[in-house]
Amino acid sequence: TTAGLAGAFPLAVAVALARHSARLPVVRLLAVAYVELIRGVPLISLLFMASVMLPLFLPAGVDFDKLLRAQIAFILFAAAYLAEVVRAGLRGVPAGQAEAADALGLSAWQKTRLVILPQALRLVIPPLLNTAIGFFKDTSLVLIIGLYDLLNAGRLAFQAPAWQGAWREVYLFVGALYFVVCLAASRTAAGIERRGPGDAA
Repeated sequence: TTAGLAGAFPLAVAVALARHSARLPVVRLLAVAYVELIRGVPLISLLFMASVMLPLFLPAGVDFDKLLRAQIAFILFAAAYLAEVVRAGLRGVPAGQAEAADALGLSAWQKTRLVILPQALRLVIPPLLNTAIGFFKDTSLVLIIGLYDLLNAGRLAFQAPAWQGAWREVYLFVGALYFVVCLAASRTAAGIERRGPGDAA
């Protein structure tokens, strides 16, 4: 989850800026196509494509680890959803901020980097955390393509001789771990939302 979201966030910001751009219609169209395409398919289909279909298109002798392929699919999927959250923040920044940056003589890149984007990201910290919670739970889907995750670790545990028949305790423990992590993240998001975006910075 951490590696996937860390890889997805810069891509999400780039896609959100591209989709928000009015000066580059071709880039904006590509960003819209990417977001709509990725958001239109379930994560499990992307994981299957990365696990099964991607090796068919690679040159002979070239292969990537299955975990890396699944991580790339997760990054592409997460970036499409995070991009929409960031774009909502960009739309929430008052137009006067951009006008003030223009009045100061800032370039388009400086205006975006120093004025617009920092405010937009502060506005969407709670939704970003809520989206991250959903992706944390979605990582259990890698079990279907044979990768080792928290849920699969639990399944392997109660198959061991010492734990045979203890599947209730194992599943309760795994569920409790998911619950504690998600509850802590959701409480953090709620606290940030109560304090307001200015205090969150």
